[in-house]
Amino acid sequence: MRAIIQRVTHAKVEIDQQIHGQIGPGLLVLLGITHEDTQADIDYLIKKIIQLRIFSDAEGKMNLSVEDIQGGLLVVSQFTLHADSRKGNRPSYIRAARPETAIPLYEKFLADLRQRFNGPVATGEFGANMQVSLLNDGPVTIILDSAQPDF
Repeated sequence: MRAIIQRVTHAKVEIDQQIHGQIGPGLLVLLGITHEDTQADIDYLIKKIIQLRIFSDAEGKMNLSVEDIQGGLLVVSQFTLHADSRKGNRPSYIRAARPETAIPLYEKFLADLRQRFNGPVATGEFGANMQVSLLNDGPVTIILDSAQPDF
């Protein structure tokens, strides 16, 4: 399971020109799921996302988590995070989980996240054509990969 985390001032996801989910200050989480992912991957990523100290404290040091600032989370599924573009010019998505595997894991991720996180959790819609708008604050962008937790 892979996540791209962006610290944002605000973010929203639109589907068919309608706002589906939005947050103010917090984290935009782009989430990619592989066919090998399990509950352990979900647990690892949720813990890291909630505890990442990437928000500035009173002294300007990145020392606060999204919970510390009472921020929100916007989670958007994105199978292209597992693109393999090493050969040719058309990426392969063979590592990305098929919907019958990915949807239950995505829904479990969201359910567990809502249970463990004290702030608002907004989402996109799995498999939909979405337009994501954000104001990256910093910019701060972090890559998390449960298959390579210490990369």
